[in-house]
Amino acid sequence: MERQGLVTTVSSRAGTAVVVGWVGSVRDRVAGARGLLDEVGRPGAAPRLPIGDYAAVLVCHDRIVLMRDDRARIPLYFRESGGRVSAVSTSARCLGDFKALERTYFCRYLTGNLAQPHSELTPFSGVHRILGGEVVELSRTGQMRGRVRSRAGEADDPWEPTADGLRLSGAAKNLRLALEHAVGRRMGRMPACHVSGGTDSTSVALLAARLLAEGQEHPGGLVLLAGRFDGGELAGEQPYLEAAMKEICRHAPAARPVIADVGDVADFDDFEHHAGEADEPHAHAFRAPFWSRLHGHAAELGCDILLTGCGADPIADANPFHLHRLARTGQLRQMTKQARAWAEGTERGLRDVVYDYAMRPSLPLVAEQIAALDRRGTVLGGLGRFTRPRWLRSGFARAHGYRDASLAESRFVFGRRPEESVFEAANYLAAPDMLSWNRARQDGFFLSHPFLDREVIATMRRLPAEATFHPGRPKAVLREAMADLLPSRIRGRAVKVPFDQLYARGLRVHGDELIDLCRSAGHPLVAEMFDIEVLCRAVREARLGVGDAESWDRLNSSLALVAWLERLDPRSRAPGAAKTVTDGA
Repeated sequence: MERQGLVTTVSSRAGTAVVVGWVGSVRDRVAGARGLLDEVGRPGAAPRLPIGDYAAVLVCHDRIVLMRDDRARIPLYFRESGGRVSAVSTSARCLGDFKALERTYFCRYLTGNLAQPHSELTPFSGVHRILGGEVVELSRTGQMRGRVRSRAGEADDPWEPTADGLRLSGAAKNLRLALEHAVGRRMGRMPACHVSGGTDSTSVALLAARLLAEGQEHPGGLVLLAGRFDGGELAGEQPYLEAAMKEICRHAPAARPVIADVGDVADFDDFEHHAGEADEPHAHAFRAPFWSRLHGHAAELGCDILLTGCGADPIADANPFHLHRLARTGQLRQMTKQARAWAEGTERGLRDVVYDYAMRPSLPLVAEQIAALDRRGTVLGGLGRFTRPRWLRSGFARAHGYRDASLAESRFVFGRRPEESVFEAANYLAAPDMLSWNRARQDGFFLSHPFLDREVIATMRRLPAEATFHPGRPKAVLREAMADLLPSRIRGRAVKVPFDQLYARGLRVHGDELIDLCRSAGHPLVAEMFDIEVLCRAVREARLGVGDAESWDRLNSSLALVAWLERLDPRSRAPGAAKTVTDGA
């Protein structure tokens, strides 16, 4: 990874810093690493977290500091025993003992459907995760001195609090500026943008094209990367994709469109490899074939970063959990009025809207238990995000803290103020970073997501509800912010075709293989955790369309865990890991 520029090592009088990823700007990783070292190296300094996608180890004269940025794109772990840290790595497998597995971790992993983990636990006993925004201080001999975490909302904030009277035009202006900054930070020597024809990815690519055309970035070029589906529902996205490519190239004629044929791709292709070779089990391994195809094309062209539109749905749209704030503050008439407008704008029932955004966040586990009563004899029917799936053995769940894990996960997702918690949870839900990390060494780049940039999130979370809530017009602030750039065909669309086609095809083609994987699993923990026949029944139900996105994600997580355990081998070392850093004082 160091040879490919993913690891930057700098030294000064303050000490030495090893940084995986980028600090401040992709274009000047060295300057960013030096700035971080100078900030941390100041005696008595409480380091502030600069914007970036990075994990860092800094060896100063009087201490060793381990840290990750608050967006937590790049992993970092340490092995600790008796209060002393003996090794640090970007790979948990490099540090862990495959015979000493942490069963509590697996209960926490199975409680939700987030794309990446956000708790300290790892699969291996004695190996700990450094959390997003956390700074760990060690002595020069590795003795633990302290751990301090700065949450995203407490980090440096470029915006003053927004006035309550701000309307759509003012909100759009703020968002546009934040997005321009976020994209500019991510423009490397040869950036690529994923373009799907949707509002989100097209907005990112258009801003990148404008920066390139205005000469603000290095003249290395811009790759526009898209997947083409020749059949099925996703073929309907082709006209939007063509409109997006045409408009982007109009702004930046030097941009290079690359259309990858992904018509033969299905979820769960080569699943045992994608799920089994990962550093940790992860819920989105089933979608790895699609992203791997795009990654491969970008790598062949020498791209050093791939920008996506991930995160726009929860971040750049109106926040429906504002209804919960109105309800808990006693503004029931206003809540009912806005819920009715929301229901009409989204073509949903009023009762469903109130339940999802005002009632369920208050008692999420109780709400799911009530919904589970209507399973009607199925495994997947009524299975929510947190309650125990029927294939997870109740004895294992009780012994290793599943209920506590589900409570912790529900509090993380909703919290006491769901309208604020949604921004933090979105960072871990919306981006397939573990898929990117697993390919980073062979491809030479990471995915990066401007909509999940700290400045963009800070901008959106400060906007008053009246500035973002426009019934019947999703992502109104984003559409207004990009009105001068987005082609009319994309600016006016309200619905995008989901990837259900890939999932249905994957289960149809690979369903029997997944059942065989479960039944032939030899790792003892698989049978200890799961009732295999119930898990296989869940696979068959999913093939028939029983359940919904939440229940399917719970199934995907369990299947990925089975594959991961089957590939767990003491001789394997995660190929995407950066060089292990140990204390050599």
